[in-house]
Amino acid sequence: MMALADKAPDAFRTIGELSQELGVPQHILRYWESKFPQLRPLQRAGNRRYYRAADVALARRIHTLLNQDGYTIRGVQKLLADKAATPVPAESVSAQTVPASVREAPPAAPSLDVDRLIRLRDRLSAALSA
Repeated sequence: MMALADKAPDAFRTIGELSQELGVPQHILRYWESKFPQLRPLQRAGNRRYYRAADVALARRIHTLLNQDGYTIRGVQKLLADKAATPVPAESVSAQTVPASVREAPPAAPSLDVDRLIRLRDRLSAALSA
């Protein structure tokens, strides 16, 4: 079998080769295909996947955004949908240049109104004892 380093940059990659190159399991690549409609490798007999150079570049970009830049799946989906008309290399995308709404910070925990909770507990206790 030909080593990955021996392949031309624009040669097709199998899912195993791309998985090895990115350092992610093959099932993660298949999951990304379900979440990012832009990532569509060719599928031959037996559903064998062949990634084109554009697919490889997109997978690298998704990997960088998720694992290095801290985006969520939804954040990357929004970013790719917003930038569909004008592709931007992953190297030029940074957390500072992307709006916070796309980066999707985890939702803040709701504030607890302790007095309200105590009143509610007392009402429930009274209702149960009646």
